[in-house]
Amino acid sequence: MTTATVSRWERFRGSFFWYSFKREKVAILSFLVLLLMVLAAVFAPWLAPTDPYDLAQINIMNSELPPVWMAGADPAFPLGTDAQGRDLLSTILYGTRVSLLIGFGAVLLQGALGILFGLLAGYLGGKVDAVLMRIADVQLSFSTLMVAIIVGAVFKASFGNLMFGEIAVYMLIFIIGVAEWPQIARTVRASVLAEKKKEYVDAAKVMGFGTGRIMFRHILPNTLSPIFVIATVQIANAIISEAALSFLGLGMPETQPSLGSLIKSGFDYIQSGSWWITLIPGLVLVVLVLVINLLGDWLRDVMNPRLYKG
Repeated sequence: MTTATVSRWERFRGSFFWYSFKREKVAILSFLVLLLMVLAAVFAPWLAPTDPYDLAQINIMNSELPPVWMAGADPAFPLGTDAQGRDLLSTILYGTRVSLLIGFGAVLLQGALGILFGLLAGYLGGKVDAVLMRIADVQLSFSTLMVAIIVGAVFKASFGNLMFGEIAVYMLIFIIGVAEWPQIARTVRASVLAEKKKEYVDAAKVMGFGTGRIMFRHILPNTLSPIFVIATVQIANAIISEAALSFLGLGMPETQPSLGSLIKSGFDYIQSGSWWITLIPGLVLVVLVLVINLLGDWLRDVMNPRLYKG
């Protein structure tokens, strides 16, 4: 295609994307809720009434206070407090930031590994393709939680809980990212196998372009649509994985709040009547994962003309 044709196509695709977004009320609502939660997490130090990491601001005498709509509440703690006396609203804001950081960080790592291995497997083929895809098959035979449980348990046993707590965020990003890269790699490989047979790739070879330039400058941009869809869903999966690991005691420690560790910290207090310690962070987790998945479904439909009927 000529430069003018490509420019017209890009403008058409952009206008179509915006047009379909404006017609989807669910997508708009999901985006607004996600944007609000991301902004609240980013600006948590300014929005939170207290700092849950600052022990000087925590009073154990304020433990298990109910939310403001219940009897015995303290207006200073709108959503109540947890068993340690921390303001639940503050811990949720900080915890959402940690969960989002792990979700986006893990998906960035997945994307880097998956795109690299998928491009190499699809474009080079042969033994490279066979080796990389067999590694992906072995990786897929183990669930993310299984890999994370094994690695986390070994690390804790080797270096202790204290050191694990200091680098828990980075460990979870690494574990979840490494465990899930085959999903993206297989998608990229399938797209590359279709793209490398097209005329623009042959033209690039005739012009003498190197393998790396052809893969990253010419083929990769044409395989981004499915990657965006998978990445959106994988962010939700990464957040759920972090919550599950934290609930099992192999994720974020209770001293560093995430949505998963908050749910775990209040689980033992449900029967005593302090249900809000677990239920409110759990609802926040459900809403966060739900809006991300709804946006992922909308992206999948819009980027696949065979599915989209807007």
